[in-house]
Amino acid sequence: MPRPGELVFEAPARGRPPRHLLDLDPAARREAVAALGVPAYRADQVSRHWLGRLSNDPAEWTDLPAEQRSTIAEALLPPLLTPVRSIDCDAGTTVKTVWRLHDGALVESVLMRYPADTPVAPGLAVLPPRPRRGRVTMCISSQAGCGMNCPFCATGQAGLTRNLSAAEIAEQVVAGARALARGEITGGPGRVSNVVFMGMGEPLANYSAVVSALRRIVEPAPSGLGISARGVTVSTVGLVPRMRQLADEGLPVTLAVSLHAPDDALRDTLVPINTRYKVAEVLDAAWGYADRTHRRVSIEYALIKDINDQAWRADLLADLLVGRLVHVNLIPLNPTPGSKWTASRPEDERAFVRTLERRGVPVTVRDTRGREIDGACGQLAATSA
Repeated sequence: MPRPGELVFEAPARGRPPRHLLDLDPAARREAVAALGVPAYRADQVSRHWLGRLSNDPAEWTDLPAEQRSTIAEALLPPLLTPVRSIDCDAGTTVKTVWRLHDGALVESVLMRYPADTPVAPGLAVLPPRPRRGRVTMCISSQAGCGMNCPFCATGQAGLTRNLSAAEIAEQVVAGARALARGEITGGPGRVSNVVFMGMGEPLANYSAVVSALRRIVEPAPSGLGISARGVTVSTVGLVPRMRQLADEGLPVTLAVSLHAPDDALRDTLVPINTRYKVAEVLDAAWGYADRTHRRVSIEYALIKDINDQAWRADLLADLLVGRLVHVNLIPLNPTPGSKWTASRPEDERAFVRTLERRGVPVTVRDTRGREIDGACGQLAATSA
């Protein structure tokens, strides 16, 4: 259990996961396959099966000789994620899966299917609700646990176990895409349209692996899954140097900043990284990201009863955001075991929304999908029970 306010940036040393095809870029895959005594071009064929056709059965790869299939699969496609349990809600359209990694560490991912015309935040005070096309969002983890120690987040309170490899991250999306393609999710066959790095962990604290995983997710087959970068969101509590570095990667994904307070005095207690990178510095890096990528920054703000939900704080927030390429995503605080905090009163939530709207700041209230299965924002704790 981390001490109050303790930040952990260096992941504990543990055995590295086995090398996987998705840890490698296309050139490295061909080199690895050639080192097995197999023609290098077979790497592209296997990648197309794994990422394009979502086939994990070498018997189906009939355009490769059987011996070469088994050679490549044994060397470069080790099992990385073993399902421990899955639990669903929302009539089977929200599915949380607990995965066991090679060393016994546990992580969670959540698949959320939204039918066509689902409002942005059904049943909440969003004015006006906007219909959306049918979509499937995968919420994935980048670390087992988290070292950022935010006191209202179950993951942060559990501490950091280790970083995930690029392949362990990307395979969460592949697993969801495969289940959809096979019609295993309520609603019939489908595809993943959105990916959010909002599961367990601080993505930018595992920077190299996350950027590699992003490339596997957005690049077209056979290099990757071919999901539009515009449908991918990377969340951060505000690791300023890494935010600036991400802006130079040529990956126009959405950056989401978990702000949760507009003033340093409060944010120091809610988001301990603020003791190192203050609100002004975090937002300056966010605006630099927007300028470089031309992508709107999302400001994540968990509304906590009587803590950060006052209308005057909404005005403070607006002072920081007016005129910027930004959108505020308000999150009703989700309950976590032992927490002293709870979600805002509906009337305070509505007043916060109205204040931002009056100031001309775009705002929505996040749908709390998965709350009843501890699969909503801040609830992922990766327990096997």
